[in-house]
Amino acid sequence: MVASRKPDACEQAAAHLRSLGGNAIGVPTHLGKIDELGALVQRAVDEFGGIDVLVNNAANALAQPLGQMTPEAWDKSYEVNLRGPLFLVQEALPHLKESGHAAILNMVSTGAFMFAPMLTMYAGGKAALMSYTRSMAAEFAPLGIRVNALAPGPVDTDMMRNNTQDAIDHMVGGTLMKRLGTPNELVGAALLLTSDAGSYMTGQAIIVDGGGTPR
Repeated sequence: MVASRKPDACEQAAAHLRSLGGNAIGVPTHLGKIDELGALVQRAVDEFGGIDVLVNNAANALAQPLGQMTPEAWDKSYEVNLRGPLFLVQEALPHLKESGHAAILNMVSTGAFMFAPMLTMYAGGKAALMSYTRSMAAEFAPLGIRVNALAPGPVDTDMMRNNTQDAIDHMVGGTLMKRLGTPNELVGAALLLTSDAGSYMTGQAIIVDGGGTPR
């Protein structure tokens, strides 16, 4: 099940998965709109018979410096980066309880662990989601549901390309490998955290950032 607020992007991703031999559908959903989340979960259950894995990957990279933040921007940022993931988990929880392999993966960011000047709204939301990841892991462990986080560094995505070249160069310069990551380089860590290969892991974060955070 591929969900995004962009219908064309949803279908493109779903078509790619089908071309690889998978069974996939795209369902346009805005994570910031609470009333759409229940419908998304129900569609997944109707289509596939249940839910085993939930990945919270949507994000809003809205940035305003401290001292110039507006309440409207703050609300918009946290609707997608924090509130949406939490309420989507709540909607999916009854179905995850029924799975024998239930896993939740929250995509956070290295910004959740480091200084983040100019990106405080984004980093703050991701840090909060990391805290919720640990609390979810503790509360859901008796239910057989594992909850972990994946923290990417600078990765070559549309969100990254929306930055100025100077900003991108600065982020790349903070890594040991001196380059952007690719989305494919996150796949291994994501599979570990959402499959039985990581069956004894919960409440953890894997950082995939080209060696930036240890610095």
